[in-house]
Amino acid sequence: MATLTDVCAPLEHAEGTRSQVLRWLKRIGEPVAVDEPLLELETDKVTVEVAAPVAGVLREIAKHEQEPVAARELLGRIERAVDDEAAGAARPAQAAARAAATPAPAARARGLSPAVRRLLAEHRLDPAELAGSGVGGRITANDIVRHLARRPETTVPAATPATDVGTRRVPHTAMRRRIAERMVESLLHTAPHVTTVFEADLAGVLAHRAKHRAEFERRGAPLTLTAYFIAACVAAMRAVPEANARWTDDALELHEQLDVGVAIALGERGLIVPVVRDVAALDLFGIAERLADLTARARADRLTPADVRGGTFTISNHGVSGSLVATPIVINQPQSAILGVGKLEKRVVVVERDGEESIAIRPRCYVSLTLDHRVMDGERANRFLATLVAELDVWGRRAG
Repeated sequence: MATLTDVCAPLEHAEGTRSQVLRWLKRIGEPVAVDEPLLELETDKVTVEVAAPVAGVLREIAKHEQEPVAARELLGRIERAVDDEAAGAARPAQAAARAAATPAPAARARGLSPAVRRLLAEHRLDPAELAGSGVGGRITANDIVRHLARRPETTVPAATPATDVGTRRVPHTAMRRRIAERMVESLLHTAPHVTTVFEADLAGVLAHRAKHRAEFERRGAPLTLTAYFIAACVAAMRAVPEANARWTDDALELHEQLDVGVAIALGERGLIVPVVRDVAALDLFGIAERLADLTARARADRLTPADVRGGTFTISNHGVSGSLVATPIVINQPQSAILGVGKLEKRVVVVERDGEESIAIRPRCYVSLTLDHRVMDGERANRFLATLVAELDVWGRRAG
């Protein structure tokens, strides 16, 4: 005798967040163990594994790849045998047989997620064949998909045969489609975008960083330039609180807490924006520590949906890839503004000291604020950036 157990989408995908099935890791008729990953959901650009609630056999798939999913919605069903203990005892033998059929070096396989191990076994891949993009070179599911797409015999839908000479089709990933939808909605259908640009002198920041960088690393947090920009946003928000707000039809909602999203590039996979919470309550080390944790987990595909929800302001450090100015940087709705940080470079400038002007070489970068023009005018945006630039300059006195 057997019973069917529902597998449902987790409650954490509520609060209006859209989810969809990214891939199933098991096929109908395959045995599953308790807590073994069954499928992956993509929500807010984060990939989340859904595990089997019971041991048994997967009998039904209710939601297929790319189909939207709501919280608590049925995803599939598992046939659970009455003798769960006997069914569970069979799992190690089955797993051992699969492992014997697909040998993999222990050193490379160690530390891989269940989803990655499942894909390696399914496609009979040796981990040594793949270059991992995760922390410490760890292999991710996307690394496997990209590897398979480069093999001509693969049937993975990462690339399809050419339709014309010199042309090949690369179907959009779920993440890329989601980014495209949000960019079009924000720029063309929601907010009138305006950008203002200032230039910041980072001599003080670099002096402070040189003095404290080793200490921060000893305490476990790399001291990046982004941490200074996050800290400077606190003073700028106090001067112009509407930059930390949300436009509604009948009122401007000012957020009491500053939660800063930081855009992190994931190469071909796209962009993700985890959130540093309650920045005003943190010192520079606290900001650096949280930023390092979020960055590491983003690149290892270990962020949770909660990590990318609820940001009230965003920073895009596009200068890390060489850009001087990017305009407009599309606002992350329903926020009111986004800060852009350009490439740091040495520039020749005129400086005034004791009433005398001279030529000097200074480390400088452009900073831009793209704003929702419904929320604030240019004068308020300029005040925000003027305060931010002045706050960055203060770090030179703190370095002494």
